[in-house]
Amino acid sequence: MLRRTVRLMLSALLVAVAAIGGTVATAGTAHADECYTWGRTLSEGTSGADVTQLQIRVAGHVAYGEILAYDGAFGPATKAAVTRFQQAYGLSADGIAGPQTFSKLYELQDPDCTPIHFTYSEMNKCNSDFSGGAVSAASAKENAKRTMWKLEAMRKALGSVPINISSGFRSYSCNSAVGGASNSRHLYGDAADLVGSPSLCTLAQRARYHGFGGIFGPGYPDHNDHTHVDGRTSRSWSAPNCGV
Repeated sequence: MLRRTVRLMLSALLVAVAAIGGTVATAGTAHADECYTWGRTLSEGTSGADVTQLQIRVAGHVAYGEILAYDGAFGPATKAAVTRFQQAYGLSADGIAGPQTFSKLYELQDPDCTPIHFTYSEMNKCNSDFSGGAVSAASAKENAKRTMWKLEAMRKALGSVPINISSGFRSYSCNSAVGGASNSRHLYGDAADLVGSPSLCTLAQRARYHGFGGIFGPGYPDHNDHTHVDGRTSRSWSAPNCGV
């Protein structure tokens, strides 16, 4: 709690400095504890690992049916996603990731780099270390984090209402135990089954705007009690009862 308070105070200070002194070239002293710190302003044409980290956090702020690549290259699609992120949080929407944008991102992430409204434990009810799936434990955990950031954007778009996850990462043994498909995206850590309120159809419909390649819900076989979203890179949607 103390770390979060200090982080928010530093972020607020940076925003105030930017407002008084004009454009600031770097992320300054604001930081996100054990998570990630940006050290420069990012705009169209820049590239690097810091762009990838930005893309992870704005990948849920895309256009209908769009999937943002985590390629470290700040192109038009990344600029558009940053702009939508800024609009969603009432920031100056110029598509440039500078102090105000980073300060908001710092507010939205916990020290383990997950978004504040989601946790690794929600995305892994199978085992604690993300092992035993179709990819390495590290890759599965990273995929889960990326999925949570998309869900954070979706949560915001739905009016900041809670989104409930019934199933995330599964090892092969867990997947077999619940009767999952042999090629389930849950094995990769980038899938989440959503339940409760908002309605399953609302979730399936809204997910189309937040970078999910796979969306399956009511009307699709064995999906009448949940809406499934995943991070596949090609579109596969089916929720017939919801018009998806």
